[in-house]
Amino acid sequence: MNRTTSDRGRDRDEEGRARSARPRDGLGRPLPYGAEGVPRQPEGVVRDPGATLREAQRLLDAGMPFHAHEVFEDAWKSGPEAERDLWQGLAQLAVGLTHAARGNAAGGARLLRRGADRLANGPGAAEAGAPGAASAESGTPDASSPEPGASSSETGTPGTSASEPGASSSETGTPGTSASEPSTSSPGPGPYGIDVGGLVSWARELAGRAGGGGVVVDAAVEAPRLRRDAC
Repeated sequence: MNRTTSDRGRDRDEEGRARSARPRDGLGRPLPYGAEGVPRQPEGVVRDPGATLREAQRLLDAGMPFHAHEVFEDAWKSGPEAERDLWQGLAQLAVGLTHAARGNAAGGARLLRRGADRLANGPGAAEAGAPGAASAESGTPDASSPEPGASSSETGTPGTSASEPGASSSETGTPGTSASEPSTSSPGPGPYGIDVGGLVSWARELAGRAGGGGVVVDAAVEAPRLRRDAC
């Protein structure tokens, strides 16, 4: 990372793309320049699905769902069109857990429900023959990667503006914003051994606890299992 006067102090990565160089903690919250933070995930890494799931599970188990969401974002940006909802849904679950662990219970609950709805209508639902609720977010993702610290229109990336704890965004939802009602049924196993049904149930249960009681969750304790088998 570097900063130059030509770009008016804006941080850029080694390839010249805008990307914040501020250190961040395990939940992706920006720290002062010079502070010791948690290394960011490299951006734009192309992994096979198994490697994506293993790396994301490692980060989730370590209590770093923000970093896990970046792994899922790489997967939906580099993967086939048919799997977009699968990887975006997983990214939204990771962001929802991030919000809930940061103390933004309402925003976390909304992201968890929306990620669950996206998964319930994705490849796993088709395979299991158990459709979920209609997803409220079905737009085409921006081809460019969101700058860390800014809000992503597709995954609701926690950042320094609308999606910071206590604030709202197009994904976390503004108070009074309607979201699709969760289905009472959940899909079963999805592609690559992903436990879609289990993840949908986990997300809706955690959303109910976080959103209902304003509970600040422990990200590592609440980490979901992405597959039924060991990753």
